Amino acid sequence: MDTRTMSPVQTAERVSAFLWRVYSWMAIGLGVTAVVAYAVAGSPDILRVVIGNRLVFFALIIAELGLVFYLSARAVRMDPSRAAGLFALYSALNGVTLSVILLVYTGESVATTFVITAGMFGALALFGSSTKRSLAGAGQFFMMGLVGLILASLVGMFWHSDALQFLISVVGVLVFTGLTAYDAQRLKQMALALPEGQAGSYAIVGALSLYLDFVNLFLMLLRFTGRRD
Repeated sequence: MDTRTMSPVQTAERVSAFLWRVYSWMAIGLGVTAVVAYAVAGSPDILRVVIGNRLVFFALIIAELGLVFYLSARAVRMDPSRAAGLFALYSALNGVTLSVILLVYTGESVATTFVITAGMFGALALFGSSTKRSLAGAGQFFMMGLVGLILASLVGMFWHSDALQFLISVVGVLVFTGLTAYDAQRLKQMALALPEGQAGSYAIVGALSLYLDFVNLFLMLLRFTGRRD
């Protein structure tokens, strides 16, 4: 249906239906990640394989990056069920690698930071979805910030500096705060431009974007609020 011929009620219903799919898949992804992370953290045998062998750990990281790029580039041309399966697989792999934080930080600080992140994410997503001001320019700025953040993180892997790590954390919070609002607005606009019958695949792509925003915002905040075990 051409959105130009839709009534305001039909437009609102179309947007709501699409965003419901997106946020539902995002919540499922976060749930899978949390369950897998706690399961792995509670299994000494799996931890020895994952943490005790750097090759295995880095192989998991590479596999995750590969899935993100593949899903981002191909999900809209995939069958929705396949895209959903790959998203669930990525969420599970991310749970394996993120199990390490449950060993480094106390359970209470992880839970507290998760609640803080959820509150911030909800407020930012609401702002992005409701504001009439275009966030496209800001989105490009934060994407450039993301590139800089990745480069700084790579440098930080070889040059251990408390000042650099603090700077990365501050910039990371700002970048993923901005990207959350931008992605929320972009997905609302996407809902109106979707081809008929392709909402399922696009919803997976949208869920992946918001999932990455949430997880990275959570990790950056954890550097500030987390207490080491």
